[in-house]
Amino acid sequence: MSELTHLNSRGEAHMVDISGKAETARAATAQSRVELTPSIVAAITDNSLPKGDLYATVRIAAIQAAKKCSDLIPLCHPLPLSKVTVDIELQDNHLVITTVCKTSGKTGVEMEALTAASVAALTVYDMCKGLDKGMVIRETRLLEKSGGKSGSWHAEGHSVD
Repeated sequence: MSELTHLNSRGEAHMVDISGKAETARAATAQSRVELTPSIVAAITDNSLPKGDLYATVRIAAIQAAKKCSDLIPLCHPLPLSKVTVDIELQDNHLVITTVCKTSGKTGVEMEALTAASVAALTVYDMCKGLDKGMVIRETRLLEKSGGKSGSWHAEGHSVD
């Protein structure tokens, strides 16, 4: 009756049954951009943030978030992640955070990659808010995914390396 995968025939929310799906290698890449103020860019460049090592803290937060995704998003399946990478790059007045999550399983890792990128951006805000609260978290999005029945997908304008 329902065409929405997370609703049963009575319209009630439920976790999708993935027991009949094949296990495949799956990967997803997501990105968040944090627009920074000049004082924050200077503190990052000078490695003088009062709260400490921004890059290490953001990486740990992102990895932890990916591992806890199913605790945060109600209908996500818990996944055994085989890899989580977090790349952080200062580009002019933006901190660009790119996360990659991988697993071999019956469902994709897009939510894990997006959660990792989102929490990483929030961690940047937390680490830098003492200097200036004028940061803006922008453009959290999925860049690409692979594996599963639907195969590969790439965001428009995103080139595959």
